[in-house]
Amino acid sequence: MKLYSSLLFLFFLSFGLQNSAAQTLTFKTSSVSITEKNEKGKWNEWSDFVKADLVISIDAKKNRIVVNSPEIQVFTILAYGEKTEDETTRIVPFECIDNNGSKATVFVITKKKESNRMQFYINYSEVKFVYNIYNPK
Repeated sequence: MKLYSSLLFLFFLSFGLQNSAAQTLTFKTSSVSITEKNEKGKWNEWSDFVKADLVISIDAKKNRIVVNSPEIQVFTILAYGEKTEDETTRIVPFECIDNNGSKATVFVITKKKESNRMQFYINYSEVKFVYNIYNPK
């Protein structure tokens, strides 16, 4: 009976954690960098970071990511990738389609050994963006 009670408790705890994960997360950006593929299909060097004061929201209930840039970017989340984590990095991937119908992979990356510095990547087949982000709370 004790085992049954423990399993039931773990089930409800797990269910509660899943529901709490279905919230809206809001981040502020401080800077952005970009890279593009060259004519040989190789990625160019990342550009220097430039100041970017934007808000990014990830809404798991609506399966939507919004980047409030001058031209608002809306990504519909098609699939939630498996979070990977090691001693230096935590990566949370999302397979998305943007408001123009283009496929993109979005990543939220936390660099643990760099004071938990966070970055938000938008990867298209020909161009990639990376924003340095922080939680405004």
